[in-house]
Formats: sequence, C-alpha cells, structure tokens
Amino acid sequence: MIEKNEARLRRARATRARIALQKTERLTVNRTNLHIYASVISADGGKVLASASTVEAEVRTQLASANGSGGNVNAAKIVGARIAQKARAAGIESVAFDRAGYRFHGRVKALADAAREAGLKF
Repeated sequence: MIEKNEARLRRARATRARIALQKTERLTVNRTNLHIYASVISADGGKVLASASTVEAEVRTQLASANGSGGNVNAAKIVGARIAQKARAAGIESVAFDRAGYRFHGRVKALADAAREAGLKF
C-alpha cells in the first residue's frame, strides 16, 4: 500500500520530468498545515532564484492585519503575489507551475491565481 505522501511525491516526479524537458524555470509550491512556501527554481542548475513564504516577517505582519494564519487561502494569495513580484524583479517573466503533487485547488490554486494576476506567466 502506497502511503499518501509517497503517492504525492510520485506524482511530483512525473510533473518535474515534464518540466525538465521544457527547460524553463519552475514555480514550485510546498504547503504544510501552518505555512505555504513558493520558490522559483532555475532550469539548468536547480538553484533557487526567488522565494516567498508565510514565514517571512513582512508576510506575517500582513497576515496579522488580515486576521489570518499562514495556512489559509488569504495567506496563499499574499505569497503568490509576493513570489511573482520577486521573480519579475529577478528578470523572470514566465515559469512552469510545479504543484509538487498537490491537487490544484484551495491554497495551491489561490497561490497560482495570485501569481498570474501579479504578472507571472505560466
């Protein structure tokens, strides 16, 4: 019997193999119960070019004013807009979206939509 996390990682490997063939930067998402993380990773060396998460101090202050924690859709929208802003500042216009095996709904979808609205293309 495959455990839940093993199945997610297996799905993630398949997605990452397709993205590797495209030879483009990828926007990857990781979520926990309390936080959500997003990183733009280079196509060639696998280096992190930009990252944003609900752990950052600036995001925490925004969440405190919005009356929320790091594990909800509002937090994902803030992180999505922030990662798009950082990626564009680094000169990255388009990426491939790597949802890391998570279903494309809820927090993952909110992050992707916010990144698109902030000008990142994928």
